[in-house]
Amino acid sequence: MVHELVAGIHHFKKQVFRQHRDLFEKLAHGQTPETLFITCSDSRIDPNLITHTEPGDLFVLRNAGNLVPAYGATSGGEVATIEFAVTGLQVKDIVVCGHSHCGAMKGLLKPESLSEMPAVAEWLRHAEVTRRIVRSKYKHLSGSDLLEITIEENVLAQIENLQTHPAVAVALAQDQLKLHAWVYDIATGDVHAYDEPTSQFVPLGQLRPPAAAPPRRVIDISSGDAKFDAVLEDK
Repeated sequence: MVHELVAGIHHFKKQVFRQHRDLFEKLAHGQTPETLFITCSDSRIDPNLITHTEPGDLFVLRNAGNLVPAYGATSGGEVATIEFAVTGLQVKDIVVCGHSHCGAMKGLLKPESLSEMPAVAEWLRHAEVTRRIVRSKYKHLSGSDLLEITIEENVLAQIENLQTHPAVAVALAQDQLKLHAWVYDIATGDVHAYDEPTSQFVPLGQLRPPAAAPPRRVIDISSGDAKFDAVLEDK
């Protein structure tokens, strides 16, 4: 496998880098990402691919289960990364993106499967709130349905944990930061986002604008009439 990686590096240098030399020369002088993208370490997830972004657009934090330890629970890299993104880079958005078929969430539901992975079991303690919520609210679910709801509840729990971080709390209070809860489906490529008015995860394109946002409209070309929609801001 390593030889394939080496071959890929040669291809990148000869083809990709050459075609985007200006971009990489610009990035050599610094980075100005506007989004901190927190997602799982799962090899099937590629943040830049699924968001169609380029190098320099996303500041990425990855770990098993896309977990955000509550502030003070640990002094690990997650805390430092979040603080640097918000205070140092002044990102405008933070996305916590879970995904379907998440192995970490499977382990959370079946801790006995982690008997040979004590470090993973310890790490998943940061998802204890998720485990308790699922155990309390969804006793009627099992199998893939239970896993799906666990993935969604875990993303929401990590959004709550984010708000315990001082840098995040300050930026939110100053209306300089927005938090987004997403779930990516590996099999379909769909991304669902949490919609606060309905308290549900909905397809990203159906996400409602905040209630305080101005109405939006789109022109129906066939009739010339205006209708409200989440496409173009009403000027």
